[in-house]
Amino acid sequence: MSEGRPVLIDADVMLGRHPRRDVGGGTVTELLAAMDHVGVAEAVVGNMTSWLHDPERGNRELLGLLAGQPRLSPCWVMLPDTCGESGTAAGFADAAVQAGVVAVRAFPREHGYDLDGPDAAAVLDAVESVRLPLLVDAGQTTWQAVEALATAHPSLRIVVGGVGYRMLRQIAGVLDRTDNVSVGLADLSSHRGLEWLAGRFGAGRLVFGTGAPYRDPAEAVTRLLWSELAEGEVAAIGAGNLRRLLRREARAA
Repeated sequence: MSEGRPVLIDADVMLGRHPRRDVGGGTVTELLAAMDHVGVAEAVVGNMTSWLHDPERGNRELLGLLAGQPRLSPCWVMLPDTCGESGTAAGFADAAVQAGVVAVRAFPREHGYDLDGPDAAAVLDAVESVRLPLLVDAGQTTWQAVEALATAHPSLRIVVGGVGYRMLRQIAGVLDRTDNVSVGLADLSSHRGLEWLAGRFGAGRLVFGTGAPYRDPAEAVTRLLWSELAEGEVAAIGAGNLRRLLRREARAA
């Protein structure tokens, strides 16, 4: 690595106070201070209200929280359209685009649906049609469901985070059989798992994310910057791959 720090864009951040863990107040001010502390330039941000309480209300609140914050881009939480909380599938996707949302997140285990099931299919079709990437943690679904979803929606870009420990065999099988699944760095805790994945599948299948504030952002930063990867690989994982998934030019750090 050279002395210059690579640009880091965090794909995995939440605002808001967590009801069961002491991870701070979850304010924009706290988030920006934490980003500055560990050297993160920008972040794709969701709302804990959307995750743990009411996705529709949390998604709307998020836009207000991020107004005037050029370093922070909104990520909405999706629901199946079966109960109508978020309107129609097409309406949800169109509203996300109009609001400047850059990605959609799913919590199928906690919100009570199957990621690859018929209930979520219409919303995922709509999200795919507007070219928004889908973020999901490994603990919220199964790798079989991720693979089935990737196969059924070949244009849907899927980033699986929170992969934890001892998942490399499952990850490898899915990455080998799909082209549209990437792995997030938050809690990628297998020893030298980052280097192994980059060596086997290329750095282009890995996306920087910290899981903040639920996880300490320094963990993912250290994992990437102190890795044995080449500078170009670190740059791609740190920002370039997410820029490509979001199909936009990131602002300078």
